[in-house]
Amino acid sequence: EERGQAEAIARNLYEMSTLPVPVVAVIIGEGGSGGALALGVADRVLMLEYSIYSVISPEGCASILYRDASLAPRAAEALRLTAPDLLELGIADELIPEPIGGAHRDWDQAAAAVKEAVLRHLDELLALDPEERIEARIAKYGRMGAFEEG
Repeated sequence: EERGQAEAIARNLYEMSTLPVPVVAVIIGEGGSGGALALGVADRVLMLEYSIYSVISPEGCASILYRDASLAPRAAEALRLTAPDLLELGIADELIPEPIGGAHRDWDQAAAAVKEAVLRHLDELLALDPEERIEARIAKYGRMGAFEEG
């Protein structure tokens, strides 16, 4: 492909999968497109409770699957891109509570909640041997995905 995006994403996935340091990804709004794959190669994926995360937008998915971008709501349901869905699927490891009305209503409170969660997960991850952490990270990434016929 023209601008080398696929190779850049693949290289990033490889490099992140073998980092000896803890990797914590935090999705605070909308994580989308092929670049979102990189966030999945983390020891822990944390999401604000109202955030979404997918490798393709609902509109893009609808255009490919149904040949009709107006079917984006149907595609969004199939993608299961909400934070609660992704926690249930094992892609997200923790949902970070947001202030009433969403993170944009109280940035300081939202940032404090993110900080607390990140520090807690870093403490847990730093207690692990780097090789053990890398093996667990690769295994976690390999378990991602679900397929249903019908």
